[in-house]
Amino acid sequence: MRILAVLLMLTMLPVASAKEPYKAKPGVAGNITSVGSDTLGNLMTFWADRFKGHYPHVTFQIQASGSSTAPSALTEGTANVGPMSRELKESELNYFASTHGYEPTVLVVAIDAIALFADLHNPIEGLSLPQIDAIFSITRYCGGEQPLRFWHQLGLEGQWANKRIQLFGRNSVSGTYGLFKQKALCNGDFLPTVNEQPGSASVVQSVAYSDGALGYAGFGYKIAGVKTLPVSPGDGPYVKPSMVNIASGDYPLSRFLYLVVNKPPGQALPLLEQEFIRFILSEEGQKLVERDGFIPIPERLIRRQLNKIAGDV
Repeated sequence: MRILAVLLMLTMLPVASAKEPYKAKPGVAGNITSVGSDTLGNLMTFWADRFKGHYPHVTFQIQASGSSTAPSALTEGTANVGPMSRELKESELNYFASTHGYEPTVLVVAIDAIALFADLHNPIEGLSLPQIDAIFSITRYCGGEQPLRFWHQLGLEGQWANKRIQLFGRNSVSGTYGLFKQKALCNGDFLPTVNEQPGSASVVQSVAYSDGALGYAGFGYKIAGVKTLPVSPGDGPYVKPSMVNIASGDYPLSRFLYLVVNKPPGQALPLLEQEFIRFILSEEGQKLVERDGFIPIPERLIRRQLNKIAGDV
């Protein structure tokens, strides 16, 4: 089973409380270099700023250039934490293992979703996954009967009838791009007319200021002037991208967000990295998750992650 499927099952199991207030330890100092997900860029900054409040002698370098940059930076030792908005690919795991002799440690730190953003005044009620695929892809592997290029093909009338759907999305180094390709395009190919943006914020801003636009980006990036669209897996009812639906896994484009670290088997992480992750998983760190528009992880998953950084499970 893939990591995501296993962890989704764990979220449904009851467990005693694991979230605790963070308590600082003596002797924590040094530099943390983070290379990876743009989706987690703001949250990494929030975590870093608050962590430095506990430890003034800790410095951070945060590079949010896309999830695909995290595995190579960790493998080559140019970063000690790698935020990612998707699972590691087999090739990335193999590259790391061939260099270090073991696989990296993958930690779940938050829950997110990819949302479909449209103009606030667009009357569309929602989209099914086959429709989304027929809009964004050239392959239509999800079963769409025909390409969907105009809003009238989705039942819109009046001033919307002849408007072309202007498409916005992430670039190929982004975990958001990869997950959307997997879940919404059934691993098909994007249309060349999708305007690729360097970050989720720029996707949403482009949708807000472009006539007839539709874009995909991280759920936490909603701004004034746009709305998020409910999504149906197929013929079933639309599911809103609400925090409850995302946390339960009912929303079709839900995902976990990860932090990847280099931890040799049977060994604990170095004190600095271990305390930073312990802070992220604390009550204080998970409140920052919610502040940034994401969803805190369930308590059972918190305990599982704490076990990972202390030693082998």
